[in-house]
Amino acid sequence: MTRRSFVLLGTLMLLSSFTGAAIASHLKEQPRKHKVVDHLSEAGVDKARFVLGNIQNTITGVGGAANIEAIELVVHGPALKTFVTASIDPQLKEMLAELQGQGVAFGACGNTMKAFGITLEQLPKGAHHLPQGGVVRIMELVEQGYVYLRP
Repeated sequence: MTRRSFVLLGTLMLLSSFTGAAIASHLKEQPRKHKVVDHLSEAGVDKARFVLGNIQNTITGVGGAANIEAIELVVHGPALKTFVTASIDPQLKEMLAELQGQGVAFGACGNTMKAFGITLEQLPKGAHHLPQGGVVRIMELVEQGYVYLRP
């Protein structure tokens, strides 16, 4: 074996020991409680389904709702019309209800509600009115340490 081969072999052995230690220490850590705010302003059933799917993937990806301290979907602008119960897509309604059952809060922008003449009674059960507005709510949550996601 040449000197170069020995150096390469030694380097590979050293790197593999660091990688193993990093993996082992990660597995020993307790799951972290996450705080997440998801933002939806684009209209359309497909976009809303996509965002709700991402929220479910987030919950699943961190090991379940037990590892989520708080998660909120903030909806404003044209997207809010997608959630009016008189015309909501049945699959979307089901997805939202399932997520709410896992602790996901649904926040509706008060400014959008006023602009479009939407009342809280017209939105899915459990929706809460954001009198300060959707973007202000997002800002407040980010200031409280929430991770901001806008798929």
